[in-house]
Amino acid sequence: MSTHALYVTAAYAVTAVAMIGLIGWVLIDQRARKRELAALEAAGIRRRSDKTGAAGVRAKGTRAS
Repeated sequence: MSTHALYVTAAYAVTAVAMIGLIGWVLIDQRARKRELAALEAAGIRRRSDKTGAAGVRAKGTRAS
């Protein structure tokens, strides 16, 4: 195996490991955020984008249609 082929193979291997690591990190972080969101919703805290809200109260600064 020539030194150039070894260099190219090593570059692809390093890139593959980095990509797998980043994808794994994103998936693990997604699961953590989903758990945090579920805990907040279980505590009664709702998202601002939730139109119905906990008691149907409009967000501050919004107008009735």
